[in-house]
Amino acid sequence: MAGELDVIIKKYKAGKREELIPLLQELQVSCGYLSEEAIVKVGSHLGLSTTKIYGLATFYDQFRFIPSGKIHIRICHGTSCFMNGSQAVVEKFREELKITPGQTTRNGNFSYEIVSCMGGCYHGPVILINGEYHVRISPEQVPDLIAKMKYILEND
Repeated sequence: MAGELDVIIKKYKAGKREELIPLLQELQVSCGYLSEEAIVKVGSHLGLSTTKIYGLATFYDQFRFIPSGKIHIRICHGTSCFMNGSQAVVEKFREELKITPGQTTRNGNFSYEIVSCMGGCYHGPVILINGEYHVRISPEQVPDLIAKMKYILEND
């Protein structure tokens, strides 16, 4: 991963602070999260303290600091989804996976996070599983969704 980090970082001009967010976004896409090593290397390259980089990155909910699971779930918690029951969906994922939002299961298979809005307000609650949207999700559907994802993992 260190070689991959270096290749990405070298695409951006040294000392150019305005390159920070696009650089972090590319690292996030490539690596799935921002490691401590990545933050240190970015800081060195751009001339920024790791504290400033981490502070900025924690402001945006798009950045993760631990690896996502093989199956990563995003649960919309925007106003419309919330009014249509997304909190109950969040609680059911918490109960079934035995992790809280932002965590990854010990086996690395599942992670989930809560996001502000996915733009599917008319179809809420909306979740995104590895890039695939699921609409009008109820807590009762969560165990079956997880079972299907486990089946896919076991048979992949």
